[in-house]
Amino acid sequence: MACHVFRAKNQLISRLPMQAGEIDLLGGLGRRKPDGQNSIGSGPFEIQPRPAELGDKASHQKWPTSLTSKTHWWSTMVSTGFVKCGFAGSNFPSHTFPSLVGRPILRAEERSTGLGQTTVTLNEIMIGDQASEHRNYLQITQPMDHGIVKNWDDMILLWDYTFNEKLKVNTQGRKVLLTEPPMNPVKNRQKMCEVMFENYQFGGVYVAIQAVLTLYAQGLQSGVVVDSGDGVTHIVPVYEGFSLPHLTRRLDVAGRDVTKYLIKLLLMRGYAFNRTADFETVRQIKEKLCYVSYDLDLDNKLSEETTTLVENYTLPDGRVIKVGQERFGAPECMFQPHLVDVESPGVAELLFNTIQTAAVDVRSELYKHIVLSGGSSMYPGLPSRLEKEMKQLYLTRVLQNDPERLSKFKIRIEDPPRRKHMVFMGGAVLADIMKNRDSFWVTAEEWQEQGARALDKLSRSE
Repeated sequence: MACHVFRAKNQLISRLPMQAGEIDLLGGLGRRKPDGQNSIGSGPFEIQPRPAELGDKASHQKWPTSLTSKTHWWSTMVSTGFVKCGFAGSNFPSHTFPSLVGRPILRAEERSTGLGQTTVTLNEIMIGDQASEHRNYLQITQPMDHGIVKNWDDMILLWDYTFNEKLKVNTQGRKVLLTEPPMNPVKNRQKMCEVMFENYQFGGVYVAIQAVLTLYAQGLQSGVVVDSGDGVTHIVPVYEGFSLPHLTRRLDVAGRDVTKYLIKLLLMRGYAFNRTADFETVRQIKEKLCYVSYDLDLDNKLSEETTTLVENYTLPDGRVIKVGQERFGAPECMFQPHLVDVESPGVAELLFNTIQTAAVDVRSELYKHIVLSGGSSMYPGLPSRLEKEMKQLYLTRVLQNDPERLSKFKIRIEDPPRRKHMVFMGGAVLADIMKNRDSFWVTAEEWQEQGARALDKLSRSE
């Protein structure tokens, strides 16, 4: 993965005009040293420190020039299921926590209470891991639904928690890179930038399309990204670093829908689960046991006639349940959305339609670079099932069922092992390279002068 990130940086740098006197080859992550030695690791690049957990002291401590007024960090905060945040140049997020806001159900005088063997004090507002841990005693809300912010007050609480409690940074005058899915409403982006400038006084903001960042992390500039997170799945073709919005497809079936469907299947089996209180438990069952079936008929037959596919799972209360057909039945809704009452083609057919709608001369490039991204692409069996269905669709709809011609059809599905964090890594690459290029960012001055019209420059760069 590190070589992909390094290659992506070099490819991006090669496309950018160098400014006079610029020697920051890899931004804050790798600054070439005069003596060609590296103070951390090996090679001719010096790894610069990041001012993590300094709070307001960051502006008073003497840091290298590139880390005082020009310290830029970014955060993947526009996420239905999780907040991921960290610094430009990082390979992984510094912090990851659920996008949850909880408020106690109990009266004020009952909030400090014995929960099991320990006494827990329930605060007025509980966020992230705390909210998840005590969700049985909280009214839980999620600010986002299918990639779109629905509750801005709670979203601001999440951002407050991110900046003040997790990253511990002074946001004034800094730059932040945010991400969003393609095809989101323009007003969602406008409001997001308004909050960044007016609530947190950022000096610059950039909003990147998640799929483009995925390709950067993979060291590619052209390909098709299948990005499936907690709230939404997107099929996004990218050519020479630019997303193709007219070909982008959106499927409102993703991780949260798979979890809900798994709850339904377990309820049908006779297990008692609360759709809200036990959501996190079932999500963990999903992540540990679920997979995508390569041969659905065969797996259904095995689950009906044998116990080969049955796995035991111990619940937090000590109960042991048996999970069989549900292991592959729940993720099947991504290929058959009607199972969760969504009228749409499945992920394989959407992917096929997207590539076939592209210009003829770029289709082969897209077929050879299909990149999986996001937490809901982590199911075992997903890459092979996707490839199988793509070949079948190509055989029937393009080759008119001529199997001899299928051998010439080249398709490659890339499933990087760290694809859960691909968007963050791509964003870290981009923010690191662009951090000193003011023309790249929407600046506070542009926002004050032009308002939402200042965001037009973002559309031109996608």
